[in-house]
Amino acid sequence: MTVSYALLGLLSGASRHGYDLKQSYDRRFGAARPIRFSQVYRVLAQLERDGLVEVRGVEAGLGPERKRYSITPDGVTDLDGWLVEPEEPEPQLQAVLFTKVVLALLAGRSAREYLDAQREKHLSAMRTLTDARRASTSTQDTLLADYRLFHIEADLRWIDHTEAGLAALAKEVRDADGS
Repeated sequence: MTVSYALLGLLSGASRHGYDLKQSYDRRFGAARPIRFSQVYRVLAQLERDGLVEVRGVEAGLGPERKRYSITPDGVTDLDGWLVEPEEPEPQLQAVLFTKVVLALLAGRSAREYLDAQREKHLSAMRTLTDARRASTSTQDTLLADYRLFHIEADLRWIDHTEAGLAALAKEVRDADGS
């Protein structure tokens, strides 16, 4: 999820200040990927430049003036288009894990030790998420924990599968390198 679409979605209900948007974002999505205030205001400036949001008013506050942003009709159209467009499945972390395994093999290091350490890191994250899921009273938090748990499970399956094929992979890596 991109921050720009998250902010457009949060503005689709009502106009808001940047501070309000940051607080709402953190409540809904911050556990997975927190953002800074500077990022919120930078994205809002880009959205305003692109005609997807507009400033509906400026209010005096204790600090700097506070701009109230609203989504424009073009912003609604853009958000709607993004919401209905399926995402490409991307092996985000798996690409990094695979790269580390190949580089370990190329460097003559133990890929098995790396995979074992990675497995333990994944299992630790699973325990933490499972505890949080059990303690959660929010459907939103439970579903987010489930999403993350399912991805960790997939990574663990890949780690086990890769470990089983390390000898063949090491041979292919050596042969491709001309060793």
